Amino acid sequence: MGDTSIEWTDKVWNPVAGCSIVSPGCTNCYAMKMAHRIEGMNGTAGHAPHYAGLTMKTKAGAVWTGKVATAPDSILMAPLRWRKPARVFVNSMSDLFHEGVADETIDRILAVMALCPQHTFQVLTKRAKRMREYFAHPLRLATINGATWSLLGTPLGSKIEHGGNWQTKLPLPNVWLGVSTEDQARADERIPHLLATPAAKRFISAEPLLGAIDLTAIPRTRSEGFMRPLDGRFNRLDWVIAGGESGPRARPMHPDWARDLRDQCAAAGIAYFFKQWGEWGPVDPTRKAECHAIGTDGAHYRMSDLAWPDGARRGDAIRADFNKLHPCTTYRVGKKAAGAELDGKLHREFPT
Repeated sequence: MGDTSIEWTDKVWNPVAGCSIVSPGCTNCYAMKMAHRIEGMNGTAGHAPHYAGLTMKTKAGAVWTGKVATAPDSILMAPLRWRKPARVFVNSMSDLFHEGVADETIDRILAVMALCPQHTFQVLTKRAKRMREYFAHPLRLATINGATWSLLGTPLGSKIEHGGNWQTKLPLPNVWLGVSTEDQARADERIPHLLATPAAKRFISAEPLLGAIDLTAIPRTRSEGFMRPLDGRFNRLDWVIAGGESGPRARPMHPDWARDLRDQCAAAGIAYFFKQWGEWGPVDPTRKAECHAIGTDGAHYRMSDLAWPDGARRGDAIRADFNKLHPCTTYRVGKKAAGAELDGKLHREFPT
């Protein structure tokens, strides 16, 4: 917890730990492996007892058990000790709106955010429906205010000097809400809930980007014309993050998927942040990397599998009309070598 190398934030804060797999973007979750390592440190200096039982080891590696745990108050209250204003990614090791996180716990976490107006908190979830339902509760403002008063009564809370919002109003001006959208299906499912939820800023994280996303095709709400991702009159997206997957089992990303989101954002005046290519990239500076061909449908093939006349998957590619899916080469060069340039340019925009 604290400073991070994640490019679109400054710090991570994990008042809750533990999660469960809900969609394809979770398959190679880095947090599962990290949580398993932290759990293995228990009994040593700097250990975190609340990580016990959050993961289990399988033949495929560490996986979530579905259990979630609340961190000690020393972690919950950490942002109150950070004097320098920062962007803070909330729950990189969990999901704030996981079904195992009680509303009362979320109230306390939001109360800390309210008491830290010097920071900008970035909340990213895959449970968009739960998020919407949480904020829609008629007593939500009262429950968060109650939690805020309780925190002010603690030794650390009594020393607050930043003019915290002791009497909260929603949406909190320093809280950005976002949803993970790794493909069109998840965008269709989650973005409408995000647009219907009060927020100072709304964003999506299309990382790992596993397929093309057309933001103009998102199902419209009953308030048609007012809540659309790109051109809603009142509720729209403020920020789009996109990036490829990293790690030993990473799935490659077709360049057109990232380009399409870039172009949609440019046309709508929405900030676009291309975080990384990930494990696979469109060029090979090493000239010795593993090389695949990938189509816009996400199917990818080793070059040897496509070899004429009897490549192992040549027939599969022909039956799938692979040549019509804008195939391109992608190279396994690693995150650092792949970099983050998209068509020769870095895209590191933030909402204003």
